Amino acid sequence: MSELSPSFVPNIIGGKEQPAIGGQTLDVLNPHDGTRLAGLARSSAADVAAAVASARSAQVSWAAIPPVQRGEILTRICNALEANKSELAQIVALEAGKRLSDAAGEASAAILCGRFFAGEGQRLFGRTTTSGTADKWAMTIRQPCGVAGLIIAANTPAPNFAWKVFPALVCGNAVVLKTAEDTPISSWFMARIAEQAGLPKGVLNLVHGFGSEAGQALVEHDDIDVLSFTGSTRVGRMIGETAGRRLKKVSLELGGKNALIVCDDADLDNAVKWVVAAAFSNAGQRCAAGSRIIVFSSVYEAFQDKLIAATRALKLGVDADCDLGPVINQRQLDHMLAAIDKAVHSGAHVLVGGARAQDSSLSTGFYMQPTILAGLADDDESSTTELFGPITAMYRVPDFEAAIALANRSPYGLTGSIHTSSIDRAFAFIGRLEAGVAVVNGGTHGSEPHMPFGGTKASGNGTREPGTEALDIYTNLKDVYLNIRPPIG
Repeated sequence: MSELSPSFVPNIIGGKEQPAIGGQTLDVLNPHDGTRLAGLARSSAADVAAAVASARSAQVSWAAIPPVQRGEILTRICNALEANKSELAQIVALEAGKRLSDAAGEASAAILCGRFFAGEGQRLFGRTTTSGTADKWAMTIRQPCGVAGLIIAANTPAPNFAWKVFPALVCGNAVVLKTAEDTPISSWFMARIAEQAGLPKGVLNLVHGFGSEAGQALVEHDDIDVLSFTGSTRVGRMIGETAGRRLKKVSLELGGKNALIVCDDADLDNAVKWVVAAAFSNAGQRCAAGSRIIVFSSVYEAFQDKLIAATRALKLGVDADCDLGPVINQRQLDHMLAAIDKAVHSGAHVLVGGARAQDSSLSTGFYMQPTILAGLADDDESSTTELFGPITAMYRVPDFEAAIALANRSPYGLTGSIHTSSIDRAFAFIGRLEAGVAVVNGGTHGSEPHMPFGGTKASGNGTREPGTEALDIYTNLKDVYLNIRPPIG
């Protein structure tokens, strides 16, 4: 690791880097080869309490800075990240097991997100409207919630940091960020850059460690005003229950089991290209991954043959000529292998993959072969549960009505895509898909920082991040009424 990427990753509380109060540590492993990258502070409730107290102390003065000036500070942070983008990309590539080009793309996406929210400091709009009473003005203003507790996932560590931290900050909140224990180094690096660029100490605090320890303590802390979590539906339900008992404001961006429909009038080669990207890029570690491929019967065999050939051509690894890297850890790999074994015992069959990577050069890493299943019942566990890896399944349907019904027959409702040359089918799909994102002739994945992202059903609680909709999460609206005395004479 470089000088800026330490052998030990500390917490950052009140601008000071420090180990966990209890002295406990974890190991951060390189998922490509299983080697140790760094030690990590294993935080407890005491560390979380110290971070929340630091954030509470710093928040009032941070909120007193005009939003335009807060945006200017964010701009300086983004400029500093741009100057250090190569270092950030190297860190992401190492800790998340990615090609350097992909990691550089994620670093750029994080900076782009930061610049968008920096601009929102100039547009922290309320409303001025009419009153039903004479000589009375009515309006709304936005005010920060206070202290924001943020919990991010490991799959795209730099963008995940940006999606939550930047909107929370520009709105005037102080932050306690619980990093993903598998990819904490990039968050540590970005937080250091932020303070060096002028973010006041204590406004952004980092705690590391297990979700069941540091994350749970953050969720349960009474002095957190707003919570935002990206991760599994199972954990999201627990957070929602805890926040509900405390009447805490909460944003949940959870899992997906996203459908991609291939119609009989689709460009099959283009559809194959997008299925491969949606299902297998980033080793399938996307909540928006294409994990259910629904194909019209009349083109099913032709499409299946093309997809199998394209999948077999994929190369595993992190070199420039590779297509997908490892999954994040051994636990996830074991979970995927067990799910495939269970699906096969339930009657499914494996068209491609289905096992750990066989190449001896990848044997110490956490590599899962890109896998296509067929023959799954639509209510099978593997059809209804997010696996979060390079595993997808094919389903045969007779027509559009059956396809849209199957796409919607899911506990999740995050994203979906259709491939068709019919504008009528495309717009029918857009209107009838039960999901937060609908795509025509593309993948199920891909988001932009100025657009809201989130889902329905088990994919979230209805909130949206990023986009201007994120401002609704990190601010409270206040009604303001001005009663005017009519002039005399």
